[in-house]
Amino acid sequence: MTSVLFDFADPSAVAMWNPINDGVMGGISSSQLSHDPAGHAVFTGRVSFENNGGFAAVRCQPCELGRIGVTAYLLEVRGDGKRYKLNLRTDNGFDGINYQARFDPPAGVWTTSRFASTDFLPTWRGKPVPDAPPLDTSRVRQIGLMIADRQEGTFDLAIRAIAVDIA
Repeated sequence: MTSVLFDFADPSAVAMWNPINDGVMGGISSSQLSHDPAGHAVFTGRVSFENNGGFAAVRCQPCELGRIGVTAYLLEVRGDGKRYKLNLRTDNGFDGINYQARFDPPAGVWTTSRFASTDFLPTWRGKPVPDAPPLDTSRVRQIGLMIADRQEGTFDLAIRAIAVDIA
């Protein structure tokens, strides 16, 4: 069974998403998640290395996103040739353990990126946390998108939906 968490055809679906960029550490990168009248959201902005920067992200406000029995997370996206990360958090905090999965959606083509629940690696501020527990999908409270990995310049990731497959 597939359960849709965010359907970005609905303009109100972007209202609970906020940018979290490298400004938290002095950088000047920028990003936003906005609704496109064509019926999807767009994660856009610019990554800058100035002032020790290097990442841009958006994250939804904490809410009930946890589901028992999730086997995979699904993103329907149109890429721009850059690498992104899907981030999951199991608490309401701003900082802490972040479960990440990388993806490289093809440029200019709508595709569904699929991540097994076991694909998500625990990190803290981008560094692996090997002694952290595995992702508990029943506790997910926040979902985010990020661009990092030394990819300076503008970016543009279109996204139609975020969903989960449940066993």
